[in-house]
Amino acid sequence: MNKKSNRFSPEMRERAVRMVQEHRGEYPSLWAAIESIAPKVGCVLPTLLEWVKKAEVDSGVREGVTSAEREQLKALERENRELRRANEILKLASAFLSKLRIRLFSPRRSSTADSSPESLC
Repeated sequence: MNKKSNRFSPEMRERAVRMVQEHRGEYPSLWAAIESIAPKVGCVLPTLLEWVKKAEVDSGVREGVTSAEREQLKALERENRELRRANEILKLASAFLSKLRIRLFSPRRSSTADSSPESLC
């Protein structure tokens, strides 16, 4: 999984977003506020816009999936993958044991058949 590097601490992100929100009224648009503040905090414009939008979603100002909901969804998807893997392993084990049981309890065809456990596998 390719993960972006976190050059900016969560505190720095919160501070940058707070600056945009506090000075938003001084500019004709959100983008103009971001254009002014992004160089001051040392990030590129789209990054600061993404942080502001995410903060707005998390606070309920903007529609979308919150960070908490996104984390919960990731956890559920991870659990689902693990359960699917476990289920597949159980299916394979069940099939193997079923074949082994058939071999152990089926009538012998000849009296010279080797019934040692090694020959069953």
